[in-house]
Amino acid sequence: MTDRINALNVVLNRDIRDDDVEAVVKAIHMIRGVADVGLNVAEPQDYEARARVRSDIESKLRQAVTTICRGELPEYLDEEKHRLK
Repeated sequence: MTDRINALNVVLNRDIRDDDVEAVVKAIHMIRGVADVGLNVAEPQDYEARARVRSDIESKLRQAVTTICRGELPEYLDEEKHRLK
């Protein structure tokens, strides 16, 4: 027996103005089986969280690139399984 899905979550890759998103909402409403479409308003905490995550990723990437450029393996790689060529 297959599972039944009762909801889909869609995450936008950037914040969109509410008047610009109207066409997307209308299009989703036209899909058969859609009962409702909810909107989530971006809050200041969302921007803070994104900035924090972006900063963490940039820092880790910078560390990894620096380590590899020195000819070393990053700490999280097992030297037996991963070798630089």
